[in-house]
Amino acid sequence: MKQITILFLAALFLLGCNPDEDTADAYGNFEAIETTVSAQATGELQSFTVQEGESLDSGQTVGRIDTEQLELRKAQLRASERAVQSRAPNVSAQLSAYEQQIAVQQQQRKNLLREQERAQNLVTAGAAPSKQLDDINAQLETLERQIALTRQQRVAQASALNTQRSGTVAETAPLAEQVKQLDDQIGKATVVNPIGGTVTVKYAEPGEVVSYGKPLYKIATLDNVTLRAYVGGDQLVNVRPGQRVQVAVDAPEGTLKTYDGVVTWISSKAEFTPKVIQTKEERVNLVYAMKIVVKNDGGLKIGMPGEVRFGKKTEL
Repeated sequence: MKQITILFLAALFLLGCNPDEDTADAYGNFEAIETTVSAQATGELQSFTVQEGESLDSGQTVGRIDTEQLELRKAQLRASERAVQSRAPNVSAQLSAYEQQIAVQQQQRKNLLREQERAQNLVTAGAAPSKQLDDINAQLETLERQIALTRQQRVAQASALNTQRSGTVAETAPLAEQVKQLDDQIGKATVVNPIGGTVTVKYAEPGEVVSYGKPLYKIATLDNVTLRAYVGGDQLVNVRPGQRVQVAVDAPEGTLKTYDGVVTWISSKAEFTPKVIQTKEERVNLVYAMKIVVKNDGGLKIGMPGEVRFGKKTEL
């Protein structure tokens, strides 16, 4: 009788130590937004310091792709640009001759005007013949025509030179744009990390020849991860966006480690249960997806399974 009592108590103890712990309301897997960083140039990956599991800052330089061919092409374009520019006329220098000629003619005109005034006074006083005044007037008219002609020649020459200069500028413009394009390509040969986070996958090694668009590594922000869980329709009344919930993951010796989470999204459409998910009620064929954000202490990994307990609903 004593042995039976001991066995009975032992059975009760075992039952107490192994209750039905499948009390989760939803199940799912952790995920994070991963960004694939790809090469934006083609060439040898001369340096690449990324390591899986490494934390990188936004804007951090992590690699360099060879740009020698781009630099040579740029130098060639610069030489072509200088050659074209050397054919451009110096408008100011070539027009200065006309300006100097007009200045001389203007000075001659001033001298003739003074002589005209003096001759007019002499003729009026009867001290000089009128022919002297007529000769000065004729010289003045001739000089006026020469000044007008020189100005017309200057305008025509300026128009021709500006047309030639515009043609030269038109030739150099495409070359300058090609140089800008090469500068952009050379700049993109430096691999710059776009966001702060942790490297999850590395695809390339230093010394490899990479092409434009080749993935180099993946990076994800793991400070906060998202549990994409699936809940049956009968549980929807117990959860809503903004609600705090408990998220549990497997821990050593059959225990569970819990985290606080916040429901950020619940799908408005039902879907068939994903193959990787098994709800506690196998008869539930349609479930609703939901996202729960959890602050990561470093123990949560992408793809890790987790379960959710709604408990008492509280708002943020």
